[in-house]
Formats: sequence, structure tokens, C-alpha cells
Amino acid sequence: MIQWRSILIAITFLPVAACRIAGNPATTPQTLTKEDGAYRLVWADEFNNNGRPDSSRWKYEHGFVRNNELQWYQPDNAFCENGNLVIEARREDRANPVFETGSKRWQKSRPRIEYTSSCLITEDKASWQYGRFEMRGRIDISQGIWPAWWTLGVDKPWPANGEIDIMEFYKGRLLANIACQGGNGGAEWYSNTFSVDSLGGKTWAEKFHVWRMDWTKEYIALYVDGQLLNKVTAEKLINKNGSDFNPFHQPHYMLLDLAIGGINGGDPSATTFPKRFEIDYVRVYQKE
Repeated sequence: MIQWRSILIAITFLPVAACRIAGNPATTPQTLTKEDGAYRLVWADEFNNNGRPDSSRWKYEHGFVRNNELQWYQPDNAFCENGNLVIEARREDRANPVFETGSKRWQKSRPRIEYTSSCLITEDKASWQYGRFEMRGRIDISQGIWPAWWTLGVDKPWPANGEIDIMEFYKGRLLANIACQGGNGGAEWYSNTFSVDSLGGKTWAEKFHVWRMDWTKEYIALYVDGQLLNKVTAEKLINKNGSDFNPFHQPHYMLLDLAIGGINGGDPSATTFPKRFEIDYVRVYQKE
């Protein structure tokens, strides 16, 4: 999810939720042994309990937040159902409670709320430095829909804190992005983009897929269904503002959201609502 974008294209652990026993087929959380070492599950949410998401793991963003997006973020649009977290984008029409006549701020200049959705974040709940992050989910690829699973660093303002877009989709494209601060003060992006048509189009989008990040001191690698999408080495990710600070040598927290429109999402006016971003599980592993 590109946050307040200046375009320059170029720890705390919580108890693990109960393992999945019903719903969509999925692997069971476990210790993963790979050629590069053993990973231990340190945090997970399997979303097996119907109702509100676990408040010990997630909090919410509220209102109009970033990127001139059209949705008003609120908790009501996120719920657990049949073993999945559902983030539901809806078309609505109600008064904007922060509207101010003549305001220059886009959040306050809109008299009406036309869309609602949710953004769940682990900020102040859990953050991690390095590890393997996995999310099994299904995205909607309709026009104007902008789902994302991403991270932000806990220290410094954006973009100096660093951003990793493990999964991001808009305008027919799946993206895998990593951003640090560029020399002009804006973001410097390391981005790879894939058309959904090249992945299988509508048939691909109808299925659940596994997105993964492998994050070490030396590199960040992003995958979908085991296919490498992007890999960037750490020395490229030092902020270019003279600080020599690498925002990926600090803990990051996670965000899950379903945005609508805005600077990248496209025009949703012809799209039928509601639309859903469904998440089967989110898991974080770290090496022993």
C-alpha cells in the first residue's frame, strides 16, 4: 500500500491463535525447516472464531487516512466468518463527520462518505524484525479496488521508516514493493509489477493464494505461491538522506486493508459493491 506517495519510481510477540481445523484447506502452523535454517512460529491469527477480529492482535485505522482514497475506514467492515477474516468494502452515503466548509485538507473537504472499508494493523500490538511472513488470502480484482498486505517500520516518519508491500493490487496489476527514503526526501521504490492476466486472470483471482516475505539482515524477498516476485539486498535500502539509517534493520508492524480509488486504485463508480478481501491466516516465523 503506497502511503502518502512522493512518486520516485526507480519485539514484541503475542500468543499464537488456535490452529485451523475447518474451512478452506490450509497448512497447519509448524516449525519450518529449510536449507537456510529452522523457522519457529512466533505469531499467528487463524481467524477461526466468528465475529470481531482478535483485539489483542489488531487495532483499526479510522476515517479518511491516506492517498486521497475514497473509503472511510471503520471497524464495522471487518469480521471473521467461516475461518476467514473478511474486510468488506461497501458503497454508502452518509455525512462526513469531519467535514469543514472551505477546508484545504482532502479529508475534511468531502461533505459525504461514499464508501466504507477497514484497515487492521498490529501497531502497538506486535512488531517483528526479520523472519518469514505468510498470508493466505483471496483478493477482488474489480476496477477501483486496492487490497494490500504491508508493513511499516516503527521508528521515523514515512518514508524514512521503510515500507514493504508484500501484496498489493490495483488496476489489473499485482505489485511487490519495497521503499526507503530517497535523496529528494520522497520515497525511493524498488517495485516489480505483474499483470493479473499473466498469472491467470479471473480464474487466478477466484482462488486463494499464499503470499510470503523472507526478510533477513541481508535481503528482503517477496513471493506468491512460491514464485519470487521481488528481491532487494539490504545495502540498496539505506535511506538516501545522509543518515545511513536502514529502515529494514528495525521492527515493522503489519497492515491489512481494502482501499477504494485514490491516487492509484482507479475509478470504482461502475463497480458493484460490496467487495471483499478474504484472509485465511497470517503467520510470522522467526529463526531459532
